[in-house]
Amino acid sequence: MIPPLIVNKALEVGIQIIAITDHNASANVEAVMQAAKGTALTVIPGMELQTNEEIHSLCLFETLDQLGQLQQIVDQTLPNIPNNIEYLGEQFVVDKEGEFIRREDRLLINSTSLSIYDACKLVTDLEGLLIPAHVNREAYGLISHLGTVPQDLPVKALEISGHITPEKARQRFPILTNYHLIQSGDVHFIDDFLGSNHFLLDYPNFNEIKLALSECGNRLHEITSV
Repeated sequence: MIPPLIVNKALEVGIQIIAITDHNASANVEAVMQAAKGTALTVIPGMELQTNEEIHSLCLFETLDQLGQLQQIVDQTLPNIPNNIEYLGEQFVVDKEGEFIRREDRLLINSTSLSIYDACKLVTDLEGLLIPAHVNREAYGLISHLGTVPQDLPVKALEISGHITPEKARQRFPILTNYHLIQSGDVHFIDDFLGSNHFLLDYPNFNEIKLALSECGNRLHEITSV
C-alpha cells in the first residue's frame, strides 16, 4: 500500500493512531511516519515477527532506532532464501510519496530462528512491547502452536482476530481470561481498516498505549466493534 493512501484512509475512518507492522520487515515504516507528518495521525513503528515456532507477534516501539535494532537481529536470524516474484509477488520499499526505492530480495514470509521467548526478551530489552498476534487462529497463533499461553511468557496483552468478540474468544479459550485483549487491525488492503481498539490516553503515543494496556492511571482501552 502507498504511504499517503494509508494515512488518508486512516484519517477518513476516524483512526488517530496506527502501527506499521510488516512481516519480518521495517523498511517502509519511516515512509509512513513521514507521510503522516503534519496530520492528526500518529504512526507507531513496529514489525510482525515470525518466530521459529511459526508464531506471529506484534513488536511495537517508541522510536525507529529501537525498531532498527530489532531489524538487525531479524536480518541475522531469517533464512537467506530469495523471493520468487513470479509466485509470491513483489516486496517493494518505497518513499513517503509511494515512489519505488528498491526491492527486498530476501523472502520475508519465513520464520526467524528466534523462539517466542527470545523475541519477548529482545523486544522487552529494547523497551518495546510484544503482543502475540491473532492468538485464537490456528495459522500462526500462539495457542494452536504451544497449546496454551505459557505462564512464564511475560506479555502484557494478546491480540485476537478481527471477527470474534473478546467474550467468544474467552469462552473458546478460557486461558485468555487472565490477559488483556486487543483486536486485530491487520490491514492488507486499503479498505480493511477496522479501528476497533479505542484508547483513552493523555497523549497519542506509544508509551501511553503501554500504560493503557497496563491499566495505569485514568488510561483505558476497550474493543468497541467486531
